[in-house]
Amino acid sequence: MGSGLSISLLALSVAGVASAAETTATTPGAPTAPAAAQSKNLIVLIGDGMGPAEVTAARYYSKKFLNKDRLELDGGYYVGKATTYSQAGPYTSESGAVTDSAAAGTAFSTGNKTYNNAISVSNGDVAKPFASVVEAAMKQGKATGLVTTDSIVGATPAVWASHVRQRSNQNAIASQYLTSGVNVLFGGGKVNFVTKDDKGKRTDKNIIPDFEAKGYKTAYDKNGLDAIPATAGNALGLFALNEIPYVLDRDASTPSLPQLTQKALDLLSQNKNGFVLMVEQGRIDHAGHANDLPSNIQEMLELDATFKTLVDFAKKDGNTSVVVTADHETGGLSLGINNVYELNVDLFNKQKHSYEYLDAILKTAQTADDVRKIVADNIGFTDLSDEEIALILKGDGSSYGRAGGYNAVVSKRLAVGWTGHGHTGVDVGVWAYGPIASLVKGDVDNTDIAKSGAKVIGADLAAATKELQDKYLYPLFKVTRDNKTLFTAKSLAEALDIKVTWDEATKSVVLAKDSQKLTVLVETGAVTENGAASTIAANVDNGKLYLPLEAFNKLTGKSFTWDSVNERIVKN
Repeated sequence: MGSGLSISLLALSVAGVASAAETTATTPGAPTAPAAAQSKNLIVLIGDGMGPAEVTAARYYSKKFLNKDRLELDGGYYVGKATTYSQAGPYTSESGAVTDSAAAGTAFSTGNKTYNNAISVSNGDVAKPFASVVEAAMKQGKATGLVTTDSIVGATPAVWASHVRQRSNQNAIASQYLTSGVNVLFGGGKVNFVTKDDKGKRTDKNIIPDFEAKGYKTAYDKNGLDAIPATAGNALGLFALNEIPYVLDRDASTPSLPQLTQKALDLLSQNKNGFVLMVEQGRIDHAGHANDLPSNIQEMLELDATFKTLVDFAKKDGNTSVVVTADHETGGLSLGINNVYELNVDLFNKQKHSYEYLDAILKTAQTADDVRKIVADNIGFTDLSDEEIALILKGDGSSYGRAGGYNAVVSKRLAVGWTGHGHTGVDVGVWAYGPIASLVKGDVDNTDIAKSGAKVIGADLAAATKELQDKYLYPLFKVTRDNKTLFTAKSLAEALDIKVTWDEATKSVVLAKDSQKLTVLVETGAVTENGAASTIAANVDNGKLYLPLEAFNKLTGKSFTWDSVNERIVKN
């Protein structure tokens, strides 16, 4: 059990001062208490990656090619802007100034800040779940729905109806949807509804029949979507293995976001108690990551058309609030480059397919003439320079390879720039219709979207959160070589109101609650229970003491269980 550390240093780390993650973790304030409802229905529309420049580019396109002076968003609905920062987290050295979709989504769905990668759980070594407006609305008897062009288990939809420490645990998100009570789930991500075992290998287990057994009507294409009756109650639509194809790459078998949204409205509006619906245009973000402006614009225009669908419904219904925002901007888009006061809008409509469609084709190119033909066929450029061809063949140095090189060539010709392939920390716009508009006006934070959404429908976020926190904990853990799951003793003990002390005389960590006491001799890992030898195995790793869940059950007298799929403790 030797750790390579002196006993005094080990004692400090194990039983004295909290770890860095524990001391820097913050406990966000409880969401606001419920108020008198002002709307029966709430709709939240998210443009993933939609910063100010993305909106402007779509407006230029609309004016030039659609003969429209403005976007649907521009029709008097703009109310302000939102900050998007997250928190420093336990897994990286990031400050939180630039958020990811998981942390931002947690903020605008639950009203709480957290770290990047977290899906509606708090920060710290032992995370606690936060309830979303969707989960709180279910307590009111409202119908709920999640619609996206991304995978349905992607971060933005996931934060509304699941809870995991890491957004990459998408099979857990899919399994949590099954018991979530959400009525409508439309998006891509079919691959995650066929689960994997603990070693990551594909298994024969398919959870789609489990949804069907619960009364979900299923659909996998436009015809299937159309066949779902408005009275179905529950529906699961999985329209791609991963993400739904870009607008530029779809065929008639793939439903559009306005079509998915209209079907969700038809289904959810049957509930006399009202509904909460989240709709995400998720591929604005993906096009931003890839630096593909023509694709980005088409996704933006689809969001704009979806907004019209939603506002038309809300105006006719008369009892619906709609709010639109983004989780963050993606790509650092600039409209204009190299000190030239120009933007080549005339070229914005030339591209036939996205970089994603083109990627496999570009990989087959052997010669400069191959590249010339591929580019000419897709965007009409017939005068590529030797330098541009070399860039495409070599790739842009990122994971996008030749497709990245192609996007760099196109961007330069369009006179647009990008700061990179990641997110940026700029504020994002907020648009709204109905009673919620006055609540999100001006300079707000993304957490205000959730708080205002709950307030406008009279939902109790605090009560829904307490109910979840009474059932689950999401601790840091490690799995040993013999496949045993162990937990950081100090942080989990404190979360369970177990007192932890250091006994200098015996070089032992003492954990006590009521009449129960466990003592761990750190030099050997030997454990005693109330003074008698125990079979519980302790582990010291890098100055931290780890114990199995059995130890905490003995101390508390409870029968906590470990849910390995969802990586959480179930407090039975």
